[in-house]
Amino acid sequence: MADISATKKQREPLIHVVKRDDMLSWQAWLIRGATVLIGLIIVGVLSMLVTQKGFFETYEIMYSGVFGKLFEGYTTMFWKYLQEIAILLCLALALTPAFKMKFWNCGAEGQALMGGLASIFCMIEFGEKLPYGVLIAVIAVTSILAGAIWGIIPAVFRALFNTNETLFTLMMNYIATQIIAYYVYIEGGGSNVINPVSAGNFPAVGKNDYFVNIVIVAVITILMFVYLKYSKQGYEISVVGESQNTAKYIGINVKKVIIRTMAISGALCGVTGMLLVAGKDHSINTNLVGGQGFTAILMSWLGQFNPFVMIVMTAIVVFLRIGVSKVADASLLNSSFSEIMVGIVILMLVGCEFFIHYSIKFRSKKKEVNA
Repeated sequence: MADISATKKQREPLIHVVKRDDMLSWQAWLIRGATVLIGLIIVGVLSMLVTQKGFFETYEIMYSGVFGKLFEGYTTMFWKYLQEIAILLCLALALTPAFKMKFWNCGAEGQALMGGLASIFCMIEFGEKLPYGVLIAVIAVTSILAGAIWGIIPAVFRALFNTNETLFTLMMNYIATQIIAYYVYIEGGGSNVINPVSAGNFPAVGKNDYFVNIVIVAVITILMFVYLKYSKQGYEISVVGESQNTAKYIGINVKKVIIRTMAISGALCGVTGMLLVAGKDHSINTNLVGGQGFTAILMSWLGQFNPFVMIVMTAIVVFLRIGVSKVADASLLNSSFSEIMVGIVILMLVGCEFFIHYSIKFRSKKKEVNA
């Protein structure tokens, strides 16, 4: 009789992924820095090949497109650059608490649109009826509430019925877009355009129209860092993200944390909508956020959920987006060219994060394992 306990032999998989535990923090940042540098070089080379401009000429166009002419000091362009960083960063900060809790909020676009809708509604309906200070307070409160409510809805369904929050929040983006389209159609008298509203706009500081937006996002960045790192609620978010069973075991109300965290996430998206309407465009349309809600997802992940690291990531991405678009304009290229270049750098950064945290092992020749 054959011995059923006889040793069987199996081959290991040809390739398997192993989590790294030995990489130091400075090594990881050195790799990230090198990746950004290589990405910039690749963008420069590709731009040079497509536009037939010199390598350094390409970067001079990018620099002047973001900061103004070289050595001429700070310009309005620089403040616009900071404004674009602020909007993308605010969305990334809004998504961070939910992502750290492993609640995949893909609805930043819709939540920001609803915040913007609340802003423009107050500006139009109450602009001539309320004192300026009261009007700004009403705009802020209603925008925050609108974004928070749009975030709470999928959170309640996830907490009570365990629905898929990714699909839920994505579908709510479409609902928000159609609500905005309907409002613009009605308010614009069928023209699909709402003329810029003068009442309720944030004040300019000096010659800078975006100073208030930048300051608000700077304050939110500091508060978010403190909230996630040092507050009790930040600790609860981390525990729920690591293991809901562990959170329940130590007495954390998981459902409450989910709903509360998504209320905060949606509220900050509502703030972004307010900044876009009251602090930038003074109007609204379905393209108000411009797809930045999805870019913000990458900024949050690439920033390792650290608000200050997210500043660096958003600054790089916005520089590339604006700079390469100026190169495309100078060469009469389609605007998609800049999106492709930015996408290449983001893809490299995502790949960089994978290899920082994991390594790929190949099966050794003739290596076998006993079953």
